[in-house]
Amino acid sequence: MTIIYNPIFDKEVIDIINYIALDKPTASINFTLELEKLILNIPNFPFKYKSSIYFDDNNIRDMTYKGYTIIYEVNLNKNTIEILKIFNQNKPS
Repeated sequence: MTIIYNPIFDKEVIDIINYIALDKPTASINFTLELEKLILNIPNFPFKYKSSIYFDDNNIRDMTYKGYTIIYEVNLNKNTIEILKIFNQNKPS
């Protein structure tokens, strides 16, 4: 499966990484590397994470990582996984 990054996700993750880097630059690097590893593993088990509580669609999933929710959509017809959004679980957008 091909992973597609939605532009909204790209902006949100950059903002999060920059915010973490203000206080702890090393932590921001580790956050980025670990998050990337988790995302790249999604195609191996695309339905591993629970159905999204934000959408009424079984193909949209919520992955949690270090207090953040990463929303992604599995499209079996197109053989893709689109990473849609990331946000802090304590700060709904």
